[in-house]
Amino acid sequence: MPLATLIGRWAMQPFSKALPPLGDTERAALEAGTVGFEGQLFAGRPDFDALTAAGPNQLSAREEAFLSNEVPALCRMLDDHAIDQARDLPPEVWRFLREKRFFGMIIPEAFGGLGFGHFAHASVVARIASVNVATAVTVMVPNSLGPAELLLRYGTDAQKDHYLPRLADGRELPCFGLTSPYAGSDAAAIPDRGVLVECEFQGRRTRGFLVDFDKRYITLAPVATVVGLAFHAIDESRPEGHRELGITCALIPVPHEGMEIGRRHRPMDSAFMNGPIRGRQVFVPMDWVIGGEPQVGQGWRMLMECLAAGRAISLPALGSAMQQTALYVSNAYGQIREQFGLPVGKFHAVAGLVAQMSAQLYATDAARRFTAAALDNGERPSVASAILKVQLTEAGRRAVNHGMDILGGKGIISGPSNLLGVAYRQAPIAITVEGANILTRALIVFGQGAVRCHPHVLDEMAAVQAKDETALGQALIAHGKHVARNLWHSLFGAPVLGDPPEALAAEARLIARMSAKYALTADLAMGLLGGKLKRMELLSARLGDVLAHLYLASACVWRFRVDAAPELLPFAQAAIRLQLDEAGKILRDLYANLPTPGRRLLGALVLRRTAHLAPLRDVQLMALAELLRTRPEVVARLVPDLAEPGPGGLRDLMQAMALGAQLGDETAALNKVLRRTRSLDEAARSATDPALALAYLQAADKVIQVDDFEGPARNADGTVADLNRAPAAQQPAPSGQPPSARPPERTTPPRVPAT
Repeated sequence: MPLATLIGRWAMQPFSKALPPLGDTERAALEAGTVGFEGQLFAGRPDFDALTAAGPNQLSAREEAFLSNEVPALCRMLDDHAIDQARDLPPEVWRFLREKRFFGMIIPEAFGGLGFGHFAHASVVARIASVNVATAVTVMVPNSLGPAELLLRYGTDAQKDHYLPRLADGRELPCFGLTSPYAGSDAAAIPDRGVLVECEFQGRRTRGFLVDFDKRYITLAPVATVVGLAFHAIDESRPEGHRELGITCALIPVPHEGMEIGRRHRPMDSAFMNGPIRGRQVFVPMDWVIGGEPQVGQGWRMLMECLAAGRAISLPALGSAMQQTALYVSNAYGQIREQFGLPVGKFHAVAGLVAQMSAQLYATDAARRFTAAALDNGERPSVASAILKVQLTEAGRRAVNHGMDILGGKGIISGPSNLLGVAYRQAPIAITVEGANILTRALIVFGQGAVRCHPHVLDEMAAVQAKDETALGQALIAHGKHVARNLWHSLFGAPVLGDPPEALAAEARLIARMSAKYALTADLAMGLLGGKLKRMELLSARLGDVLAHLYLASACVWRFRVDAAPELLPFAQAAIRLQLDEAGKILRDLYANLPTPGRRLLGALVLRRTAHLAPLRDVQLMALAELLRTRPEVVARLVPDLAEPGPGGLRDLMQAMALGAQLGDETAALNKVLRRTRSLDEAARSATDPALALAYLQAADKVIQVDDFEGPARNADGTVADLNRAPAAQQPAPSGQPPSARPPERTTPPRVPAT
């Protein structure tokens, strides 16, 4: 008897008990999408030639023209504060979005859409989000998981011909109802039911479903003209136990009998439209099922296949935009704002934060762009998409938090001049939607990654399910060799496969070594804990996080190769070191928490020779901060999606920085005179170009000021007139005047008289 068969026979029973059972929904999720470079990292064998084979991001002439014309024109229409206060986009913005077909970016030209690739699509969303998140969300929803993508992939010809042109030009505005009050992250458990019936509809007998549903958190629902709906289809004519047909997706026009668009939700009081949808005995003809009757029961597979790509586009673009805006604001404000006679950006506490923000941004945006290149090459990396969704939305929130710390009082005063307050309030939204990050880390990044990305686990599961002893034995022999190789590489060093850039050769060796240690650790965790690991989310989330940090570090190598920007080498090196340091910390924490005897010995053995994975030293952080302060072209390379907005604090900051760049080194001397004279005019007269100097000082003063609003009325003696009276509507100071009616801060306190 062959050795493989003997091993398989011996292992069949224990493996049948140890391997977690797979339900239909889990199987559909696992089978959705493809495996890319993240699979090589999981195997402990990253090939840097395969990494760079993805090539650079490409834009067509039409895409470049749209990004150079329509997108900047839109961004200049967006007043972040005004939109936030109105809780809606202005009518002219809605009209512009329709006329320029922003809602049809993913729809092919043959159907009247723009037919953009994934990178162009993501770039449009990121640039809009850099100035106004609500508009970006409004644009991204019709172009992400929803009717358009589902129709393109699964719709009938009649459905495509009817809906796609109308979605492309904005005659139809879609939303998609998946989440229910009792089924959030566990979306497959939606309680919404549709029973197969035949009834009179539009004058003839028609087969379809009578659906009861209750959906919430549905973006664009209050303004939608067509609702995409997911529900469980049921055929009560079938025998007991065979009546469930599976999750089904359909399109329902608005209005439709029995369906109600509910009152509006206000996620963190944001301006984008969101609300509930309910239906009672809503008849859905079979022709309204996406793909028609053959696709009844295939909805979960359809959604998972769309999410395999969609998670990598919209929300990561939103997170990247938050990072880019926060970095620009923090770095620029740090140069304009002075305390103790120095720009606050030169204080090490501030400079260190800004430097870390830049290194984090280099890594996360590298991963976003690398995955977009893979998508444009035809891949659909489901695990990498989940990594991006988690890592970039979390990085966006961290960057905005750091920016708020740096802005201090300027950051917390609401009004037209505020720089990050709206983004700070809205950051948790991206963390929550399309799978809450707290569960995505464990259930998707590692839960699916352990099966999809591991070179042998899927073969073992298939062999156990098929009761094939020989196949199981062959998979186990290959698995054993895999573990032995990664043990050797963990202890004695891993080879570098491929040809990474020479400037990052040392970092590539570190990635290869850490990848081997991660692969061995994942096998140890799965081997020691078996199916229990699936329920131990704290451990599986850590394993998912390490894979994510390795993916981001590897993407930095790709980015440095394709960018051909040697001036960004310090940022690439810092970004990789930060990611690997974080991966090492998480692995040490994981071994400390393994519920097995000898965990400390295991950890010490596997993680030996990782002491060099130290965080960036202060001197390295200060060097990065100095580059950001003195090399505006470097900042521009790091924030390529930052757009020029409409009126408000961000545009004021950009104008002040542009004037400061014209003054050059003279700004330091100018500010010194200003501190002495406390007069903008007098300080400007000391400059080589007084007119330019005065323009800069006025622009800088405008950046430093904050907004104030009408308070309660006072009597002639200064007492408050009536505290019980309802306050007047809050309005900012009239345009054309400084936001604050008080004197500029730099003219107070009054000059101390000479004695």
